[in-house]
Amino acid sequence: MGVLDGKVAIVTGAGRGIGRGEALLLASEGARVVVNDLGVAGDGAGNDMTPAQQVVDEISAAGGEAIVNHDDVTDWDAAKRLVDQAIDTFGGLHILVNNAGILRDKMSFSMDEADFDSVIRVHLKGHFAPTKWAATYWREQSKAGIDTAGRVINTSSEAGLYGNVGQANYSAAKGGIYSMTLSLARELKRFGVTANAIAPRARTRMTENLGGHFSEAPPAQGFDDLHPDNVAPVVGWLASDAAAEVSGQVFMVTGGRVHLMAPFEPVGEVRQDRRWTVSELIDASPELFGDRRRSVPRFGFGE
Repeated sequence: MGVLDGKVAIVTGAGRGIGRGEALLLASEGARVVVNDLGVAGDGAGNDMTPAQQVVDEISAAGGEAIVNHDDVTDWDAAKRLVDQAIDTFGGLHILVNNAGILRDKMSFSMDEADFDSVIRVHLKGHFAPTKWAATYWREQSKAGIDTAGRVINTSSEAGLYGNVGQANYSAAKGGIYSMTLSLARELKRFGVTANAIAPRARTRMTENLGGHFSEAPPAQGFDDLHPDNVAPVVGWLASDAAAEVSGQVFMVTGGRVHLMAPFEPVGEVRQDRRWTVSELIDASPELFGDRRRSVPRFGFGE
C-alpha cells in the first residue's frame, strides 16, 4: 500500500533528472503517472521521445502504471491534451507536478530576445498552461459535488528566491513561478486544491555547467547529497492527503535537508506620520537596515 494509491499524477519534464525521480517515486507510492517530456536539450533545442518512454518502462517493470506524453506544455491546446489524456486514460487527475524547464544563461548585456523569451515561456507559461486546465477540471468537479483534493507542485529555484549572475531570465521565471504559486494557493483553496513550490538543489543537466560542487563527480560511496532523486520524497509528501493543510509554501530541498522558506517578509521599518523627504530617508537608512547588509543577499545555502 502506498500513500498515493488511487491517485493520478502528471509530471512534466519527467524524462530525466529531478522529474524522472519524481515520476518514479509517485508511481512507487501507488499513483498512476503521465510522464510528460519533449526530450529537448538543456537549451530547449531538438527533441527525443526516448527518455519519457524509458521512465514509463521503468515504472511498468516495477509493477506500476504509467503512460507517455510528448505534448508541449507551453502550448495552450497541447497542455489541455495533456490533462485530458490523464483524465481519459485513468479516470481523473489528482496531482500535477510542473517541472519542465530549460536554460539559456547569459549576462544581461549579452542576452538576446530569444534567450529571454524562451526561458520565460518554458518555465513560467509551461507551469501555468497545464495548471490552468487542471484547475478547470478541479473546479468543475467541485461544482458537481465531487471531492477534488487536487495538488499542484511547482518547481522554483534558489535563483528565483535570491537571483543569480548570468541567469536574469531564469531567475525571473523561477521567481514568477513562486509568486504564481501563492496566487494559485489562494484561488484554488475553495475547491480543495493546494499549491506549493519546491526549490531543489541537485546535480542535473541544468546545473552541471554552473561549476563548483555541481560539476563534481558523485561520491564513490556514501550518501550523494546532490543526487536528483533526493528531491522526490518532498513532492510525494506534498502530493499526499497528509499535506492537505499545506499550501502556498516553498521548500528548499538539498540532499537530506528540507528548508521551509519565507522569502517575502518585512525585515526592517522606519515610520513617521508624514511624507518622507530624501534627506530624511538617507539619515534613517541605518535604522531601516539595522545589522542587515545593504547589498544583494548571498545566493542560497552553503555558498
